[in-house]
Formats: sequence, C-alpha cells, structure tokens
Amino acid sequence: MTRGPSSPAEGGGKAKTAKKTWLEACIAARLLAADPSGCGGAVVRAGPGPVRDRWLDDVRVLLPTGTPWRRLPPGIGDDGLLGGLDLAATLAAGRPMARTGLLAEADGGLIVVPMAERLPSGVAARLAAALDAGTASERPARFGLVLLDEGEGDETVAESLADRLAFRIDLSGVGLADCDAAQVYPESDPGAPEADPLGVLCRLSEAFGVASLRGPILAARVARSLAAGNPVGAAELTMAARLVLAPRATRLPMPEDAPPEEAEAPPPPPPAEDQAAAEDAADPAPAEAADDRVLDAVRTAIPANLLDQLLAGGVRLSAAKAGRVGQPAASRTGRPIGSRRGDPRRGRLDLLATLRAAAPWQTLRRAEGETRPIVVRRDDLRIRILRQRTETTTVFCVDASGSAALERLAEAKGAVELLLAEAYVRRDRVALVAFRGSGAELVLPPTRSLTRAKRGLSGLPGGGGTPLAAGIDAALNVALGVRRSGSRPVIVLLTDGRANVARSGEGGRARAGAEALQAGRALRAAGLPALVIDTGARGEGARAVAEAMAARYLVLPRADAGLLSAAVRAAL
Repeated sequence: MTRGPSSPAEGGGKAKTAKKTWLEACIAARLLAADPSGCGGAVVRAGPGPVRDRWLDDVRVLLPTGTPWRRLPPGIGDDGLLGGLDLAATLAAGRPMARTGLLAEADGGLIVVPMAERLPSGVAARLAAALDAGTASERPARFGLVLLDEGEGDETVAESLADRLAFRIDLSGVGLADCDAAQVYPESDPGAPEADPLGVLCRLSEAFGVASLRGPILAARVARSLAAGNPVGAAELTMAARLVLAPRATRLPMPEDAPPEEAEAPPPPPPAEDQAAAEDAADPAPAEAADDRVLDAVRTAIPANLLDQLLAGGVRLSAAKAGRVGQPAASRTGRPIGSRRGDPRRGRLDLLATLRAAAPWQTLRRAEGETRPIVVRRDDLRIRILRQRTETTTVFCVDASGSAALERLAEAKGAVELLLAEAYVRRDRVALVAFRGSGAELVLPPTRSLTRAKRGLSGLPGGGGTPLAAGIDAALNVALGVRRSGSRPVIVLLTDGRANVARSGEGGRARAGAEALQAGRALRAAGLPALVIDTGARGEGARAVAEAMAARYLVLPRADAGLLSAAVRAAL
C-alpha cells in the first residue's frame, strides 16, 4: 500500500517550522553582523542555492560600510592564509617581497568558507588558532567565520572549529517562500531581568549535555547583544539558548516526572533547627522556576535528528595514519593535500611550491654568475602529497549476555545488515564478535556479502554471563588482523559495561571489571579507533571502559537498528 500525500496539517506544520527556522537564522545574521569576532561566526548547513545566497546577502547588507568580506579560496596555503612571500612580486623585483595574509586582510570582518566539510585539518587549525589569539603572523586578525557546510551523509565540519562559532544554522528545509514571509522579531522584556543569567545558561548547558565551556560563554555574549545594554531577561536567555545551546545538544533533558530507576529509602529528616537554617541559607525555588521556563522554551529548538547531528558534528574517530595502512603519503593517485621536499621521479612535481622555495635565493644565485632568469636547484624541488581512501572494516563487538541479549542482538543484526547494504558503494566490510557465557566467538568474519551475513547471524544465541574482557580481546585480534591486511579497522562495542565473568571463565565482578579495563587499555595502546555504545537502561555503565579504550562514548539505551547504523556511519 503506497502512502498518499501528506495531510494539510503536516504541510502546515513543516511550513511553520521552516518559517521559524528562517526567522532565527535572520536573528543570527543580525547578531553576527553586529559583532563578527565576538560571535565567532556561524556554521550554515545548506547546499548552494537561492536560500543560502539570500542569507549571505542579508549578512553582508547588515555589516557596516567598509567591513572586510573575504572568501577562502580552495587549496590556500600558509603563505596566502597567514602571509608570506609574494612570488610574483619577488620575481619581478628580484628581492623578497612580503604579502599580507587573508586572515589579516579580514580583520574586523567576515571570512566565508565554501565546502567547509572538506577543509584540510591544517587550515582548520590555523583558523582556530587565529580565532583564539586574534592575530596572524603578528598582525591583528579579529574576524568571524561563515562555514558553508555542503556535506552529504557523514560529511561534516570539524568540531574543533565549529565549537568556536556561536551559531549553527540548518537551512536545508527552508524554501524561498519562507524567506519572503513577513518576519516579526520577538521583543525583549526589560522589566523582567534575570538575577543570574550566566548560571541559568550553565545549568541549561548541563541539561542538554553541552560539555564545552564555549557554549554558555557564547550564549552569554549573544544574550547581552540581544539585550542591547538593558538587563538580560528571560526572553534574551531563551533566544540565546535556542540559537547557541540547542544545536549543540547531545541529549534530551530528563522529564521532571521521570520515576527513579532504583527506589532508595528516604533519608531521615534533619533536626528542626538544621532544617530551618538550611531553608534560610538558600532557597533554590526561584532559580529552578527560571530554569524550567527557559528549558521548556528551548526544548522545542532541539534538532529532531539529534543523534545524526550529534555524531556528524562531533569529534571523529581517529583517522588512519600515513604509511602502509591508511593514507599513503607517497601515493601516485588521490587528492592533493599539500607538498613536501622530494624527487619528482618518485612523485608528482608541485611547480608553484618549487618556485616559492627557489624565489628567496635568486639574488644570491645570480650573483654567482648565473644568467638564467630563474635558478632552481635540487633542494627547491617539491612533490605533491596525495591522500588515498582505504577500505574500512567495522568490527561489531556485541554483549550477548543477560536478559536483554535478544533485544541487543536483534539491534546489532539489523545494524550490520543496514551497513552491509551500503558496503559495495563505500567499499567497506563488516565483522561481528559476540561474547556471552564464559568467552567470545567470531560470528561473522570481515565481509561485504549481505547473504553471508544473514546466514551467519540467523542462529546467534544469547544469554549467560558477561565476559567483557574476552569480548574486547577477540575484537582486538580481529581488528589487528584487518589492519595487517591493509584495511582500516574500527571497533564498535555494544554493552552495558557490567562485566561479571573473568577471562578464565570464573565469576566475580571485581576481577572481571579490572580485566575489562585492562583489555580496554590494550586496545588503546594498539591505536585503534573505537566507539562504545552504552545499551544499559541506567546509563553511564560503560563510560569507564570507553575511557580506558580512549573511545567515543554514546548512551543509547533504546537504540534500534537504524539508530545504531546511523551512529556508526556518522562516527566513521
């Protein structure tokens, strides 16, 4: 049965959401134009089109006259970014001529970065350092960034750079009709100032799982800018939290009426005099009421696809290293990512980099009797560094023990099948290790065959104890074998972290937990990227194991196959 067109109510709801998104994007544009360096900038997720161009035009119009507006060209080097030798002027003058870098030219203005999801890590590091210091090569460089995120799927902007920018705007669901609608900006209430606005923003950050301190700091700057010199009130805090904190959310706030998971005996009532003193010392009711009002208003601004945005915008798993495994530095094919000194017979000559290396020495070399206009020597030769994509093998390590084994196994099986459905296009493979009872077993060797995977997963049993150390050891052995074969391994561990069976098969939580942490440290020493998904109903049970593994940690107590596969795709 095919699904018919969406109902008018659904269409109206989407249109209302799109208009609200555009309104908040316009507010962010106004704030960014007023203080580019104070806000840091914005990450704008949208493909090339009239909506994105409309937003960029609005920002440029709002900027004061004469404010620098620069566009970061692709493939820019350190000399163009930070300043350095001007090759053309040096060759014409016959002596070294310096040039001002793009960052110094943009002092006081904005830099637009197209295709920011493909920004090289070196350029991203230079931009982040300049944002922190406000200088570039000892020149003033206080600017804001507009990162245009055009990525698809798991492509995203580097979190180390996005974390320094106040706004994250998603215009992918906004149409031109939404931009043309009348915009009514909310007015602040100067008669209702908050006693502790920074404290409210910090508590909101904790509620939404925003770990970085830059989140509440940037939100406080935005709130002060919205207040325009007046005391910061609830309206400014709400808008600042919607614009800055909600897109950074990594979890949904727990509802107030959620029952506790474990009933505990209430503590004995304190003596009357102690209770009176405590009530006189602090009364948190007003602060909690203010937090609740802002929290309810901000909750609706959390992205609907929170998991995808969390993982896609979060810190990536560690990249493969150069050498035999990963991204070969001397590859003959691939995407250029820089240049280095070398022999052109063993690589591709980088002509511009070679001329830049030779230019400062032309005066000295011509003084030795050379008549050639440009003298290039062996030490000047530069060859390109090319990045080559390699195959990735995802090793699932699944806790098949306990009463929740059947549910976890079903989720893992579904995630494996979903990933394998894309394996042919991505040239990736999937393996599965299950641990239960007294040991672990390799259920599915590395493969990209969906038929073989379904056959191997069909009869996977569950139940018994939790030999977590044995499971991590087995996954480590599989991953090391994958790495020796030239592929890039990634380990995904699904567990609640409650180990109760040691490597010897004997019971005991203390010994089993210590061995699990030891196994995690061994995996960390091997330098393997890993993702730990905590499937426990209480949460936080597997955090210690994730820290021992130096792995990315994610709490998904009610994850299904779709969420798991999305988490793994985004983390890769």
